[in-house]
Amino acid sequence: GERSLGTMVFEFPTTGIGRIAAEAGAEFVIYDMEHTGWSIETIRGLIATSRAADLVPMVRIPATQYNLIARPLDVGAMGLMVPMVESVEQAQTIVDSAKYPPVGKRGAAFGVAHDDYTGGDIIEKMTSANEEVLLIAQIETGQGVENADAIAAVEGIDVLWIGHFDLTNSLGIPGQFSHPTYLDAVERVLEACRRHDKAPGIMAGAVADGQALLQQGFRAMAYSGDLWIYQLALRQGLDALRATPNA
Repeated sequence: GERSLGTMVFEFPTTGIGRIAAEAGAEFVIYDMEHTGWSIETIRGLIATSRAADLVPMVRIPATQYNLIARPLDVGAMGLMVPMVESVEQAQTIVDSAKYPPVGKRGAAFGVAHDDYTGGDIIEKMTSANEEVLLIAQIETGQGVENADAIAAVEGIDVLWIGHFDLTNSLGIPGQFSHPTYLDAVERVLEACRRHDKAPGIMAGAVADGQALLQQGFRAMAYSGDLWIYQLALRQGLDALRATPNA
């Protein structure tokens, strides 16, 4: 019921990136497979090093397919973000693919990365995984907004996350985040989350924007992504140095 703040990673698949984010105070990090071209091998290394940090490592997959859902979980991802969720059927496929029986249909492999190569009671492991794996459905099309209430009602979906750029594209108002049509769509998603006790999520590219979104009711937020944070901080530092007068 509280806020959770984290970040996304698109560009720097280093062994330290998860621990760096954790040290900065991120509660979660989402590694992107939709726009990066990263393979499951890259994700495996990122997750393995991030699980040692005090944050929750998650993965945004490219599409709603069983193998794209199950494999990141098997290599240790603690949650998944799924783009372009538009229907109850799609949301249910996500849950079925990510949860073990009797809740879902996830294939069973134990003593591997996701359970830290340990032995133990597999019933307890399946129950724990079913309870703890976080599932994020991205609402980023007009159709997704139309079905937001029904998607939020699907048991096992934890977060409805607005993909703001794609949503404005779908609505025919690219990048117009103050447009009444976009603002109405956002409110419909927020209302669906309130009705079904799901957390609304979004990315904020700037602190002021994030503050306004939190006050609007968003409870899961990624503060920007690695490449933009690095570029912004570098630009600010270099600009300040260039503005320094010579002795």
